[in-house]
Amino acid sequence: MAGSEQPAGRVRGRQDQRDQPDGQGQPGGQEQLGGQGQPDGQGQPGGDLPEVEMWTDGACKGNPGIGGWGVLMRSGRHQRELHGGEMVTTNNQMELTAVIEGLRALNRRCRVRLHVDSVYVMKGMQEWIANWKRNGWRTAAKKPVKNADLWRALDEQVSRHEVTWVWVKGHSGDPGNERADELANLAIEELRAQHA
Repeated sequence: MAGSEQPAGRVRGRQDQRDQPDGQGQPGGQEQLGGQGQPDGQGQPGGDLPEVEMWTDGACKGNPGIGGWGVLMRSGRHQRELHGGEMVTTNNQMELTAVIEGLRALNRRCRVRLHVDSVYVMKGMQEWIANWKRNGWRTAAKKPVKNADLWRALDEQVSRHEVTWVWVKGHSGDPGNERADELANLAIEELRAQHA
């Protein structure tokens, strides 16, 4: 990104904000989803949390290889997109990173419907993580959990919000998932261009 240094082989936190519900508006200003100017529960019955729809996806060309992640978020009429990547990574690492970065971008507690196409992420958060934590980040076979640093970061970000997990089949026509996939692949192309 212009004006900031990135570690070699990494693109982080590129974003585009749009103020039209269909995503066709001009890039927005300083407003952020879950931030100032967003629903914060004040004046709403029951003090509801801001509601955010989020789609995340990771991509990797080679496994390991060059990879990217993408996030699409919507709250009311606001939309925000994020993407980034790394030169040497795995698909699972990019899937996890997409969710981490999406949740991290919300600067206050939100109610998030999180759409993922990764069985690895879904099962990890809904079935495996409680046992991993109880076993000191070891699997049932007593082996260290792969990507434990990312799982810990994801667990921390999930604890900041009320998250409802929604699994979507990848490349099945879900517009939010398709856009997240496009963003992940855009990150890969940007990395390739930087290192050409």
